[in-house]
Amino acid sequence: MHKRWTHGSSPRVRKMPPVFRFAPSPNGYLHLGHALSALLNFQMARASGGRFLLRIEDIDATRCRPEYESAIYEDLAWLGIAWEQPVRRQSEHFDVYAQALRTLGSLLYPSFESRGEIARLVAEREGQGSWPRDPDGAPLYPGMARSLPEAERAKRIASGEPYALRLDMGRALAQAGPLAWHETGAGPGGETGTVVARPEAWGDAVLARKDIPTSYHLAVVVDDALQGVTHVVRGRDLFWSTSLHRLLQTLLALPEPVYLHHRLILDSAGRKLSKSTRATALRDLRESGQKPSDIKRLIGLD
Repeated sequence: MHKRWTHGSSPRVRKMPPVFRFAPSPNGYLHLGHALSALLNFQMARASGGRFLLRIEDIDATRCRPEYESAIYEDLAWLGIAWEQPVRRQSEHFDVYAQALRTLGSLLYPSFESRGEIARLVAEREGQGSWPRDPDGAPLYPGMARSLPEAERAKRIASGEPYALRLDMGRALAQAGPLAWHETGAGPGGETGTVVARPEAWGDAVLARKDIPTSYHLAVVVDDALQGVTHVVRGRDLFWSTSLHRLLQTLLALPEPVYLHHRLILDSAGRKLSKSTRATALRDLRESGQKPSDIKRLIGLD
């Protein structure tokens, strides 16, 4: 698979401009946190003579809506942001993510437990003591699907039983070896420079489900490689996701971008702004009379 992301050699090498991207999900309206990330990427691209791309991360058809996607374009244009065409929409490229899953091959295994069954397993484990959680706070996979006999797996899949594809973290780490990334921003604890990746903190991560045939983690590294993204500038809440992304990049023989994780915009309670908590949308601020210059002032980008 990695041949799709390599280029033929040439005796004359021309330095390519840096490539930045903003990649929102159309599952709600953009808020001030999105404005900070989009404007940082756009300004850094212009300052470096680079390119700025917009990508729509719409793999979850149950939450993503066309009206939210249209609003993204309207809000970004209002902020004075221009992007290259065409816009890449992840829902149009499931075949590419399927190819990446095939490349990972034997490093993946199917797990058949429902979310409810996994919750019960976690509760049982926690009843016997503490149970590890990933950097986002979700409990690590507690099931035994990794050790199912191949014949049983095949039988259950053939019967139409739903399953998720998980990464066998132990085998993946053994194949990839030590990992790190170059951080030009800072992590939650002030981490910067060369940061040692800790993918094991995510356990046997889900890379695809039957209803959504990829995951954020898989799609983002594949898209960044295919689009030639050289600089990933995103919120600090995704800092430790980079560990898993570096692992997938290595396993898929994809190039490694430079990372910058920026500060977050917090609400009055000190929480990260979120669509799920109905953070004030940019469109509401615009309708209330705010101007793009007001938005830049609110997010500290005067």
